[in-house]
Amino acid sequence: MKTITTIGGNLFEIAAVELGSALQWVNIARTNNLKDPMLSGQMQIIIPDFSSVFTDGIGPQ
Repeated sequence: MKTITTIGGNLFEIAAVELGSALQWVNIARTNNLKDPMLSGQMQIIIPDFSSVFTDGIGPQ
């Protein structure tokens, strides 16, 4: 797990770069209590470890 600082952007791109899969955006969103994958302003985002739960684009309900 690590923390990054971002100015705007989106969780899809961050997940692809940091975890190797854009589908991991759900993992990042849940870790950071975010609902919207589109980011605005400067934010510190916690990047969790890769999770095999979030590999098909559908997170657990």
